[in-house]
Amino acid sequence: MMEENEEQSDSHQSEQTLKEEHCEGESFRLHIVTWNVASVDPPEDVTSLLHLNSPKTADLYIIGLQEVYSGPVRFMSDMIFDDPWSHLFMSTLAPLNYVKVSSMRMQGLLLLFFSKLEHVPFIRDIQAKYTRTGIFGYWGNKGGVSVRLSFYGHMICFLNCHLAAHMNYATERVDEFEYIVDTQTFDCKKAPRILDHRLVFWLGDLNFRIQDHGMHFVRSCINNQTYNLLWSNDQLIMLRKKEELLQEFEEGPLNFQPTYKFDLNSDTYDSRLYRTWFDFNSKKRKPAWTDRILWHVRPKALPSDEQEENSFGLNQKTIKQQDEDDEYPLKVRQDLYTSNMECSISDHKPVIGIFTLKLRKMYSTPLVHLQAEGDWSADIDAIILYSPLQPFPSSTWDWIGLYKVGFSSLSDCITYIWVKDDEVAFNEEVIQVFVSKEDIPVRGGECVLCYYCSTLRCVIGISEPFKVHESRVAIEEGLLPERINGLDKTTSKCFKN
Repeated sequence: MMEENEEQSDSHQSEQTLKEEHCEGESFRLHIVTWNVASVDPPEDVTSLLHLNSPKTADLYIIGLQEVYSGPVRFMSDMIFDDPWSHLFMSTLAPLNYVKVSSMRMQGLLLLFFSKLEHVPFIRDIQAKYTRTGIFGYWGNKGGVSVRLSFYGHMICFLNCHLAAHMNYATERVDEFEYIVDTQTFDCKKAPRILDHRLVFWLGDLNFRIQDHGMHFVRSCINNQTYNLLWSNDQLIMLRKKEELLQEFEEGPLNFQPTYKFDLNSDTYDSRLYRTWFDFNSKKRKPAWTDRILWHVRPKALPSDEQEENSFGLNQKTIKQQDEDDEYPLKVRQDLYTSNMECSISDHKPVIGIFTLKLRKMYSTPLVHLQAEGDWSADIDAIILYSPLQPFPSSTWDWIGLYKVGFSSLSDCITYIWVKDDEVAFNEEVIQVFVSKEDIPVRGGECVLCYYCSTLRCVIGISEPFKVHESRVAIEEGLLPERINGLDKTTSKCFKN
C-alpha cells in the first residue's frame, strides 16, 4: 500500500522543482527516514520502511533515528560493535548492493548514510559532526548529528536533530536548531558550515506541536483526514513564516496523520492515564507532527552587477559560486512525504521522504582504476594493478581493501594492503601492488577491490567483481569446509568506519 501511495501521490512543487529544459543532468532517488524508536530493539523486518518492494530503487538511503537505547553497557558495546539498528539496516541493504558510507552516533541520536555501490567512488570529503543541546549543552540526549559529503561534486549535508520536548518550548527548539547550525563547522573551504552546502536535509524528532486546538478537534480532524485544518496551528509551520532561519527551508504538505503519540504496538493515539503528585490525571498527549523532513537549497548568488551595486566591489567567492551553480545545476523535487503506520513498536511512527535529485555531474570517472591481475587463490601470491585516472592527493596511508561482493561497510574488509609499502613496480600509467597469499581467503568467492584515499577520506576506485578460486592445497590436504573461515575470515587489519 505504501508503494501505491507513492506512485499516486502528488509531487510537491517548489522553486526547486525539476525543469528539464533548465537542468541537464542525471536523476538520483533519495529515500530518507526519520524515526524516534523510543529505546526499543529493532523489528525483524524493515522492508516496508525502506520500500524494498517498490519498482523504483533508491540511489541513497539516509536513516535518522532518535532515542536509540543508550544504557551504559549497551552504549559501550555499540562503540565497539555495530549497534542493533545499524546492523539491521546494514544486513538488509548489503545484499541489495548498498554500502554504509558513513554514520554518526551521539548517545540516542543515530544517522546512517547508505549508497549504491556504483556511486561510492563519487562520494568524497565525508565528514560527520555532533552537537549536544541537552542539560546546558553537556548531555547528548538532545542535539544534532550530521553527515556531509560531496556527491558527484555537489556539497550535500544531512542533519538529524532531536529538539526540546513539550508544548511551551517552541522558541527553545528554534534556538537549539540555530545553535546546531551555527556551531557545526567542517574542514572544507567550499562549505565550512551547514548552510553553505548546495543542499541540506533537516530531519528528526523536532518536537513541534499543534497548539490552541483542543484534543477533541485534533482527533476529529485526524479521523476525517482533514489534516489541513490543523496546519495553521502547527508550531513549525507558524514559525517558518516569521523566523528568518526557518524561512530558508521547505517542507511538503502534511497529508498524513500526526506521528506522535501512540500507544505501543497499536495505531491508537495516547490513551494512558498519567499519574500526578496527588492522583491520576486523565490528560493525554495531544497528537502532533513531531517527526519531520525539510530541505534547503542554497540561494543562487546575485549577478555580478547587483553584487557591485550592493557591496561596492565584486565578491570573487560569490561570483565563482554563481558560475559553478550555472555550469553544474542542481534541482530537487519531493515525490513522497508520508508516515509508515505499519511500524508500531514505538510511540512515534516513522516518517518517510522520497526525493528526486537532478544534477549535472562535476566529474563522471573515478580517480583510480584498479583490477586483480591474473588468477587469485590462497595458493599463490597475487598482484593488484591500479592506474590514476586523475591527479589526487595520495599518501603513505592509502590502502586497498579486499571485500566480499555484498559487503556492508568499509569495516568488512577481508584484508587490506598499504599501497606505498607493497608497491612492486610502477610506471606513469600502471602501478603494481603485491598481495601475500596468506591474506587471500582459502575458500574463495566473488570479491572486489576498493582503493581508499586517506587524504580525501573516501573510496576513490572500485574494481569489477572477480573470482577468488578455492585453494587446491587446502583441498588436497583434506581441510574440511567447516574448518575454514573462508570469506568470513577477517584479519586484524580491518577499519571501523
